[in-house]
Amino acid sequence: MTSVIDRPEKIQTLIDGVERYNPENVTVLEQYLDTQCQSGSYDLMANLAILKVYQFNPTEAKEPVIINILAKALTAVPAPDFNLCLYLLSERSAQVDQLTTLQQLLEQSNYVKFWETYNDATYQKLTSKVVGFEDAIRQLIARVVTMSHQSINLPVLQSYLALKDQAKFAAFCEQQQWTQQGDLVLIPINKDNEAKAIVVRENIKFDQLTKVIGYSNEI
Repeated sequence: MTSVIDRPEKIQTLIDGVERYNPENVTVLEQYLDTQCQSGSYDLMANLAILKVYQFNPTEAKEPVIINILAKALTAVPAPDFNLCLYLLSERSAQVDQLTTLQQLLEQSNYVKFWETYNDATYQKLTSKVVGFEDAIRQLIARVVTMSHQSINLPVLQSYLALKDQAKFAAFCEQQQWTQQGDLVLIPINKDNEAKAIVVRENIKFDQLTKVIGYSNEI
């Protein structure tokens, strides 16, 4: 799971003021993005500031930087980060379209198709600068599974996570506090996956009630 670290004071000052739109400062933000890619941290606001500078100054735009921003945003699905980034792009390249394909598959919870698509070397290259990208996606999928299941078929879950290696799969389940029981993986009960009783209330007006009583008396 990606996380937001304490934002450096220099970056905070930059994105809080009008200087965030100064193209001379974009290098500082780009370097901060590199730090995010290497460390596993994530700072959407700083990354949006980069794209805003590119929007106002198209000649400053760097395709590799845009790709890294979008790759980081993928790890935040189902949050709308990826779309927020897309809105700031003046043009969309073929590489951006490829990442959009991955985003759509994740949002559709079509995880098997996601991994099938991602296994193409051209897709993997797009996320190669983001250290731990695959692990971050698995954590994303795990969060969805934890919210939506109390138990799940083991082979199905393996296909969702693209973890065929039994030792790695077992280690991942232990990390999530999931329990294997035969061909099932049991998910601890939580506020999201707990079955909730549905109470149906019908409002009956007094005059309707008297008609029903009167009818029953006639019978």
